[in-house]
Order: sequence, then C-alpha cells, then structure tokens
Amino acid sequence: MTTLLALDTATDNCSVALWQAGQVLSRCELAPRRHGELLLPMVDAVLAEAQLGLGACDAIAFGCGPGSFTGLRIAAAVTQGLAFGADLPVLPVSDLAAMAEGAHAADDAPTAVGALLDARLEEVYAGWYVWQEGRMQPVLADALVAPAALQAPNAPPGGHWWGVGPGWAVYPEALAPLHGVVRPGRTDLLPEARHLLPQALAQWRAGVRLPAASALPVYLRDAVAWRS
Repeated sequence: MTTLLALDTATDNCSVALWQAGQVLSRCELAPRRHGELLLPMVDAVLAEAQLGLGACDAIAFGCGPGSFTGLRIAAAVTQGLAFGADLPVLPVSDLAAMAEGAHAADDAPTAVGALLDARLEEVYAGWYVWQEGRMQPVLADALVAPAALQAPNAPPGGHWWGVGPGWAVYPEALAPLHGVVRPGRTDLLPEARHLLPQALAQWRAGVRLPAASALPVYLRDAVAWRS
C-alpha cells in the first residue's frame, strides 16, 4: 500500500496532500508570503487526519518548479529536511505538469493543455501536456519564453489546446495570435499538491527513488523579479 506525501509552494498557493491507498487528504490556502509559516502545520494536519507518522510514508513529492524563487526554495528545503529526518526518498514534479493535471481533473477534463505561469520580466513559464496512459505527459520540455515568441505544438487530436494558468491573463495581447489553436480555460488555475500525485505515483511505480539531497528547485532562469 503506497503512501505519498506531497508539498507545493511554487506560487501563491500553499498546499499539502497525502495519498494513501487511493484516498487523498489535502490542505490548500492562497497565502502569498506565508508559505514558511503554513507549510509544516499543514503537513502535521494531513498526517494527523490520516493517523500516520511521517515515517509511514513511502516518499515525499514536491513541486520543483518553475515558479516563485522563494517559494521553490521553501518547498525544496522542507522536503529535504523531512526526507532526511525520516529517511525517505523524494519525487520532484513539475509545477506546470501539476497545473495540467489540475485542469484535467476539472469537469471539462481537457486532454491537451498549455499551462502558463507569469515569470515576470515579460516572460512566461510554459508547459504543453497531453493525456496519455493515465496522466498528463509533456509534449515539449517546460520552457521560459517571451509571450510574443510562444508557439503551440502541432494541434492535438480534437484540434485544440486548452490554455490554463495566469500567464494567459497577464499577456493577452502578446498571446492573441495563438487563439486559433488555444482555447481559453481557467486562467486562475495554480498548482496544488494534490495534483502532483498522479505524476509522483507514476515515478514511484517506475522505480524512481531519489535521495533527499536531490530535492532541488528548477528555476529555468537565474534572474528573479518580484512584483511589488
């Protein structure tokens, strides 16, 4: 019986989820700049609800990015600390993949998703995912790109991509040329820990077991800007 803990603080969402034998317990709060305050109490809360100790988990999944520089560091640091303390492996998951999973889990269940996060500095983090073999899988590697230079991959079966994430709302004029192949979806969608779980489970079942020291952020850029 696989038990996975998942953490995510890549965006304004702070979230934790626990998978145990197909059941999911989760906590999520839109809490800018409070991730460090909230994350560990959320971990304690889901473990207490499941009546488990951390050592009963098989691995810890975390949103490795892209996303907020500080948020990614918090998730990686907490994951490392918990994993070292309980001698658990870690499973890094793309936050753009988590957004695609979140879109697919919604009522309309799109099977081809273009996930965009605002990267500041007039750029977006972009990931293109299609539903295959029970999870969202990347068509291209996650990338940092100027909105005007963003290009959609070839149209998927069904003819359209669904655009999700706040990046689509922040740069509507620059992204307008894509409207022929990308339909507007939920521009308010952000990564959540519970949507890391399909990707983390696929890694676990494939035999991925990374040491705690491998809990590292994926920034996609060296420079970081904060919106005041």
